[in-house]
Amino acid sequence: MAKRFNEAARRGDDLRLRDEELSFYAALETNESAVRELGDETLRRIAVELTESLRRNISVDWFVRETVRARLRLLVKRILRKHKYPPDMEKRAVELVLQQAETLSEAWVS
Repeated sequence: MAKRFNEAARRGDDLRLRDEELSFYAALETNESAVRELGDETLRRIAVELTESLRRNISVDWFVRETVRARLRLLVKRILRKHKYPPDMEKRAVELVLQQAETLSEAWVS
């Protein structure tokens, strides 16, 4: 487990990503076609943009209010489409990003 943690930390350093950005990057790279078509640099830019946008738009109770959750889902979709993220796994990527945001949001709103 320590080995995997060190590898992940090294991966974040290589990509110049903070931990929260790396979690979004990991959610995006689950789609092999996205990795193949977009490459690390574009996925890195998407992860950074997602982190900044979600951090600005998350409220304390966002995960229980469906209207806020829908707005954030739309925000994520727009960012993915802007960067031409492959549509074959977009829905899965959006859900993974929102799951990561739910985990990270506790620190963001405190």
